[in-house]
Amino acid sequence: MPAPSLRLAALLSTALLAGCSTMSASGPSVGAIKRADRAPAAERGITVLPLDEAAGHRTASYARSQRFADIFGMAPAAGTLIGTGDVLDIAIWEAPPAVLFGATAPGAGIGNALAQSAGIPQQVVGEDGTVTIPFVGTVMVRGRTPQDVGRMVVARLAGRAHSPQAIVRLAQNDSRAMTVMGEVGATRRLPLTPRGERLLDVLAAAGGSRQPVAKTTIQLTRGTRTAAMPLDAIVRDPAQNVTVQPGDIVTAIFQPYSFIALGAVGQNAEVPFEGGGISLAQALGRVGGLRDDRANIRGVFVFRLEHPEALPQDVATTARRTADGRVPVVYRLDLGQATSLFAAQDFAIRDKDVLYVSNAPIADLQKFLSIVSSAAFSVTGINNALP
Repeated sequence: MPAPSLRLAALLSTALLAGCSTMSASGPSVGAIKRADRAPAAERGITVLPLDEAAGHRTASYARSQRFADIFGMAPAAGTLIGTGDVLDIAIWEAPPAVLFGATAPGAGIGNALAQSAGIPQQVVGEDGTVTIPFVGTVMVRGRTPQDVGRMVVARLAGRAHSPQAIVRLAQNDSRAMTVMGEVGATRRLPLTPRGERLLDVLAAAGGSRQPVAKTTIQLTRGTRTAAMPLDAIVRDPAQNVTVQPGDIVTAIFQPYSFIALGAVGQNAEVPFEGGGISLAQALGRVGGLRDDRANIRGVFVFRLEHPEALPQDVATTARRTADGRVPVVYRLDLGQATSLFAAQDFAIRDKDVLYVSNAPIADLQKFLSIVSSAAFSVTGINNALP
């Protein structure tokens, strides 16, 4: 072979190798993701599931189970049961002729305008749940209503006072209170009334959310259970506006929701969305859809750290889990099937999901041919310049 031809072949080979080594990709191919799913169980890092109607139903069912109404239920109103630390205002009347209470005490509380009554100094319920009332003695009041305590006082005065009557009022409710904190106008500890305050009531009493409704998450802690929901979802669904209970902690958290779009889509970006949620179809629309010149319609993926409860039982028991107990899952959507468009409408995107569309094989081939063509023209030019 003549020396110029040898030099041409060598240059062409070098150019092709350099081009192959620099061919870029926006992420794994469909085949690479499938191979990762087929790896031995001990080495498998991800679980690939079809994004179909069944997947949409499973994830939607799990999302419903995490709503406030499903976790906490619609508990009854707190009522007016007396507890430790509460302050009671007690007034006692005696019909004439008065035997025990014949004079009006200066500065009497309830009913101080009546002549034959006695205003008892306000009583703080002690740690043992009792208060002490003159001529009555120690009374166990914890766990009882003010009306029950009034009847107990009258019963103990029977035979000692002339037709006694008593009114007991809860002057300060410290034991039946809850706390509102976080991104609200003012952190407050709010006493609950028999009216039965709900989540939105206590948020309003604390000055409301300082952040936009669509970017606020409400966390409710009751005993050992904690759950969170977007404020927007609570406003939209009155059933989630549950009745708060004594000891509840309601925290308003500034939490913008977003997903990341990568690959052969119109725009690679982190895309914010409202707390009410969006579907996969809406997410694709917000990033400009799939690119006609690059996208593999059978390679639309949603990467997610999924809760085991949202997975098929056989997958949940065998899949690898992260430190916080979730499962790395890749949902695969095949847009080559007409039914997949309905599945995309039913599948909800979650915060921190990664939406990825792989390149079509023909796109990689076109990229390779472009590199080969560029290399060939470059080598031809070099060869023409050689003597």
